[in-house]
Amino acid sequence: MRRVTMNLHRRFAKLNDVDLFYLDTGSKGPAILCLHGRWGRGETWYDFMQRYGDRYRIIAPDQRGHGWSGKPLCRYTAEEMADDMVQLLNILEIDSAIVVGHSMGGQVAGYLAALDPKLVEALAILDKSPAGPAERSRIPLSEIKAVDPVTKDWPLPFDSLKQADYYIRKEATTEISYSYFMSSLIETPEGYNMLFSTEAMAVGIAYNQDWHHLLPSIECPVLLVRAKDNEAVPDEELSRMQALIANCRSYTMSHPHHNVYLSDKEEFYTCFDEFLRSI
Repeated sequence: MRRVTMNLHRRFAKLNDVDLFYLDTGSKGPAILCLHGRWGRGETWYDFMQRYGDRYRIIAPDQRGHGWSGKPLCRYTAEEMADDMVQLLNILEIDSAIVVGHSMGGQVAGYLAALDPKLVEALAILDKSPAGPAERSRIPLSEIKAVDPVTKDWPLPFDSLKQADYYIRKEATTEISYSYFMSSLIETPEGYNMLFSTEAMAVGIAYNQDWHHLLPSIECPVLLVRAKDNEAVPDEELSRMQALIANCRSYTMSHPHHNVYLSDKEEFYTCFDEFLRSI
């Protein structure tokens, strides 16, 4: 199994309304833009960066509201987050990239491919369905009463690392999801807190919207990867996505875990390698 010793760059890009933190291998070769899911960070792609960093330039941002990136007062829609990626690629002078997005990041990646097709050479959507409310909530941001379903019962900031560990383990169903959340835990003078904004998580969920209508606008080759349990992407949903996307292939992992790029890395890399060879 190949792993690369990286000189990983950690930088901020100043966008129109947010400072976006990102990891960058700085490698020569085609670019791969990696987009994490809700409650995540670019850091969750570290193993992926080691795997492909000798052949590709891997860029993994903390999306707005997450990690070290800014947490502006906004609706955290997929359109806003996709536009962040347009600005980031322009700042980095990258004309087009292979885009890989997990869960919420898969939605952002799908919006990017549909709305700015020239920027996306190929697209991988990991365990994400376009299903959602038919219409976006019209409640003004100042009036919306949104609650983050994951952290609503957490006494943030935590008093101690032990307390943080207790609540995160209570929420996490696997060691992979536990590590996923722990990567966003940070000690502050007030206690242990999460790097993501719980308000941003809640607002992003509240303003979510169905995006099946965008799938026919995706022109590039697409890989759909889902977990074995089909919870996030049921069979009928996968069939619908395949029917709406012109150039599409799919793969179902042999395990049931939502974090498909983390739970069985070698199985995922084998699938992704085959996709790379096809484009």
